Amino acid sequence: MARSVWPAAVGVVGLFSLAGCGWLERAERPAWRAQAENLCLSRELVRPSAYIEPRPEIDGPGICGMTHPFRVSAIADGTVLIDKPVTIDCSMIPALEAWLSDVVQPDAEARFGVPVVGLEVFGAYSCRSVDDLPGAQLSEHAFGNAIDVAGFKLADGREISIVRDWKKTESEESAFLHEVHAGACGHFTTVLGPGADMFHYNHFHLDLAMRGATNTGPRRFCRPQPPPELMRPRARPDGLPPAPEIDEPIDVSRATPRPGLGPGPLALRGPSGALPPALTYDARAPLPPVLPADDGAAIDSSPTSAIAPRDD
Repeated sequence: MARSVWPAAVGVVGLFSLAGCGWLERAERPAWRAQAENLCLSRELVRPSAYIEPRPEIDGPGICGMTHPFRVSAIADGTVLIDKPVTIDCSMIPALEAWLSDVVQPDAEARFGVPVVGLEVFGAYSCRSVDDLPGAQLSEHAFGNAIDVAGFKLADGREISIVRDWKKTESEESAFLHEVHAGACGHFTTVLGPGADMFHYNHFHLDLAMRGATNTGPRRFCRPQPPPELMRPRARPDGLPPAPEIDEPIDVSRATPRPGLGPGPLALRGPSGALPPALTYDARAPLPPVLPADDGAAIDSSPTSAIAPRDD
């Protein structure tokens, strides 16, 4: 009996040793997310109220979640109701408030003579991949760092729907939607609307993904690209060289690990159980690489989005 127990015991000890070295640690949420939430709180950018309620930390499944979530049922001191409460992180709240006060309300007053008193939303926090596509990177929704807006309600009872009014040419409703979409591009780092792709025909996706910086401010992704006359002037360059153009960044793990590229079952011994061959040194000059005719970018350039009307 002792002989049969010892190998198992040694194996368990070995696994715990590997865990101490980081071999069995689970993937971790990118550190900048908690840092952004903590900075938002320390600057008192959000004040809890009957409409903005702090909630317990959401930790998982996987790396989904947020450190300081809030349940939001209204913004602008309760004057703009959200048709169903959403769970978002701290940073999204002041961004929504600023977009509303700087863009949405002035445009509504100018075009309709009344303010916006309600937002129709499809959802916010949802632990899922981009567009719910299998194997895609996790959406900003998975971190409460995004919201999907489907329409606006005016003080006189009128409702403006993105799916109905966006394409109405020469209408006040269409002009309003195009202007607030363009204005959102100055307050969020990702803004997607009808025409961005097949998934956004009926809502605006707004998020604060970390896309890096340029010499005129944060890097932003805005689709469809608004006409120049609707865009805010860019900030003055900071004196540094212009940032190079880059593909869409992937800053989180994929929802479904690709073979050999993500966390997965730990192979302790390899296919044969043998040690890997010894390294050898070849003094000959390396041959030039042979590239395929069409190397096909392996980068997933899909921006974050949502298609499901839910807030898990």
